[in-house]
Amino acid sequence: MKEIINEIDKLFSARTSFCTAIGLIGSVIATALGGWDSLLKALIIFIFIDYVTGLIVAGVFHASKKSETGALESRASMKGLFRKIGIMLAVYMAVQLDNVIGSDFIRNTVIISFLASEGISIVENLGLMGLPMPKILINALDVLKKKADEDAKLLAPEKPETEEISEE
Repeated sequence: MKEIINEIDKLFSARTSFCTAIGLIGSVIATALGGWDSLLKALIIFIFIDYVTGLIVAGVFHASKKSETGALESRASMKGLFRKIGIMLAVYMAVQLDNVIGSDFIRNTVIISFLASEGISIVENLGLMGLPMPKILINALDVLKKKADEDAKLLAPEKPETEEISEE
């Protein structure tokens, strides 16, 4: 009986260590990305949904625009995965810029921009599956995209055109 209890203790100990390691890694990543808030949570969810729906479009429906045949290809899948990693790196970069200027405006704008992009991609994927999209969802994504564009203009306003002065 003691042997069984020892084996169970080992199992729980290994499980606890694994969960602790995953929790530690997750908290370090969340902190590096500016903290675990609703924006970051939504971005992670959108990235996951977009990746999964992209796999379904290619693997089940053979309707992917990422491959010649429309079918699932490992190269296209890896490119998609690296794009998702690129999104996280862009958010990390925005956090560092915010740290320098003492705000969270750049991070939030970057995340909102990627939320709009990922959301549009999800809608496209669901459309390729033949699922009709509610107009309210499309409108919400459009509003999100416009907000990100407006916020980006605040960071980089358009330069007024200047007339060249000719020397005579």
